[in-house]
Amino acid sequence: MPDAAPMLSFVIPCHNEEANLRPLVAAIQEAVGPRGHTFEIVVTDDCSTDGSWTVLKDIAAGEPRVRALRFAFNCGQSAALWAGMKAARGRYLITLDADLQNDPRDVPRFLEALQQLDCVCGTRVAARRQGDNALRIASSRIANWVRNRLSGETISDAGCCYRAFKRECIADLKFFNGMHRFLPTLIKMEGFRVGELPVRHHPRAAGRTHYGVWNRIFASFYDLLAVRWMKKRMFRYQIAERVN
Repeated sequence: MPDAAPMLSFVIPCHNEEANLRPLVAAIQEAVGPRGHTFEIVVTDDCSTDGSWTVLKDIAAGEPRVRALRFAFNCGQSAALWAGMKAARGRYLITLDADLQNDPRDVPRFLEALQQLDCVCGTRVAARRQGDNALRIASSRIANWVRNRLSGETISDAGCCYRAFKRECIADLKFFNGMHRFLPTLIKMEGFRVGELPVRHHPRAAGRTHYGVWNRIFASFYDLLAVRWMKKRMFRYQIAERVN
């Protein structure tokens, strides 16, 4: 791995995605490599019980741009994302799932949008019928409505973890379990410009989803109340001048 920091860091949480890891790395290489961008792929294995870690070690042995971390015990998606973001060295961070439902071919559009914004969030609203069943679509819509209603946001797809942002966006964020659902709001609270971008959404080809109605609505309700409280109580300041 060269000492110079890469332009892009792909940050990927992984739990029991053994069959998807090789195609995902290949898809990222195919989408980004020909454009000449320097990049790394940081994958955090959330203590998978399948062969994910073995696959990651094998991939990393032949591709030095792949950097893999493995948790000692299962910690959840937020922890896996946060560990990867802290390990990432790129100027721009791109978070995506390991299940191949996010398409790396959307990366150039993210980078173009980052010329005007600090954080760009993928939205699957227009493409969800291509990759999800009716129950998942309905639960996602309900969860987004509840989150926006209680948090005062207008984010159309808060559950989509396909996002790109400048690394300074997360410099002062505080970690908590469930934060991945509210990352756009937390970044906006820090004063950064946040927007959305329609993205492709593919059916899951292998493995099984870890999230359902309970995860999308009920399990995140307390986190939502905490974020709502933070929005009301948080203060920001800016230093105008310094002496000595």
